[in-house]
Amino acid sequence: MVNLGLSRVDDAVAEKHPGLREYAACQSRAFMKGIGTFVLGSAAVFFLQRALHRRLPCSLQWSLLLSLGAGSVCSYAVTRSETQKCSDLWIYLETGEQPSGRTGGEEISQAAPPAETGTKTTRYGDDME
Repeated sequence: MVNLGLSRVDDAVAEKHPGLREYAACQSRAFMKGIGTFVLGSAAVFFLQRALHRRLPCSLQWSLLLSLGAGSVCSYAVTRSETQKCSDLWIYLETGEQPSGRTGGEEISQAAPPAETGTKTTRYGDDME
């Protein structure tokens, strides 16, 4: 049995998926970033509301509700983004190829060969004379 965080994984499964530890570590970081975003985002919105209390008067209950709601939305967005990166890592570790269908900035693109007409191609793919 291989320990993977708090759970144990059978040796056969660990041998079949050599990137399992990296994926589990990535998921753990993603969830910790989400928790940190929730705490810091909720606190930031709460203190911002307290600072603007004269302009936007609301009770403590509404202030807490709004700050926790904003923290939850931010936490969800961060966790979703980081989890997608972990899924892409898992696909790469299992297949050795970049996942298709992603148009984000994380993809590794091949540089275009230089044009032979006397133009220079920048690293962004633009032709310059």
